[in-house]
Amino acid sequence: MSWFKKFFSVLKASILFFIIFTPLLLINVFQVLSFLLLYPFSKKLFRGVNVAMAALWWGGCEWAVRNIGGIQIIQTGDNLPTEENVILISNHQGWGDIPILFKLAKEAKRIGNMKWFVKDGLKYLPAIGWGMSFLDCLFVKRNWQKDKEKIEATFKKFFDHDIPIWLMLFPEGTRFRKDKLERTQKIAAKNNLPPLHHVLMPRVKGFSASVQGLRGHCGAVYDVTILYEGEAPSFVDLFLGKVKRVNLHVERFPLDKLGKKEEDIQSWIVDRFYLKNQMLSESRDESLGY
Repeated sequence: MSWFKKFFSVLKASILFFIIFTPLLLINVFQVLSFLLLYPFSKKLFRGVNVAMAALWWGGCEWAVRNIGGIQIIQTGDNLPTEENVILISNHQGWGDIPILFKLAKEAKRIGNMKWFVKDGLKYLPAIGWGMSFLDCLFVKRNWQKDKEKIEATFKKFFDHDIPIWLMLFPEGTRFRKDKLERTQKIAAKNNLPPLHHVLMPRVKGFSASVQGLRGHCGAVYDVTILYEGEAPSFVDLFLGKVKRVNLHVERFPLDKLGKKEEDIQSWIVDRFYLKNQMLSESRDESLGY
């Protein structure tokens, strides 16, 4: 009986993977055609077509998480306006974080306008990586000297063409893992800071550059804390219904409230991640009945 359940679970995951990712390859074909047929004549129309295709797929994932996976997403914190250009930051516990954040973008009518900071190697990956290449996402090597020029050029494009954006940023730079936590605790000790237990120390340069580079184009920073009841799920776990409830705590900060100086912005985001650490700690204590 246990063998049958395991087989059925693997079969369901395989079918879901096929249903979710196969359309992306078809979208890649349309994206290439849009580049060949539209980009030379109208960059605005080219971007509009690609935004529509992104909204279709990301919106479908958001629908599937709620209606196939049966996940209840509970949002607390500030009420968010619609159609606002923003920088969104979030803690990063697993691949499941990504479709969970789609809910916020969809409600804000910006789901097709998400621009992700992603690892450079992802651009070579069919479906997701190729698709993001057509959406002005930022592929970074996580080396500021190598990434700086590319990031600044992309931000200039957002300004010059008045491109609607939700800039999606995981400041920790990677998913939360125990080996990464040990490194983050050493960094905290070196800087005479308290130890972190549930988040990693944020990378401050990319965030600071985003705030400084998009000031005047983006209206606010949305600070999101994702709280799971139990272990962080994989992408597939969400669609298999292995997670029943997720809590999103969202706070909106107008950009002019973060300060003008680079050191003020960097200090702000470090403080925010210490608050996330506290929030996650309290949430887990409550779930364990302490």
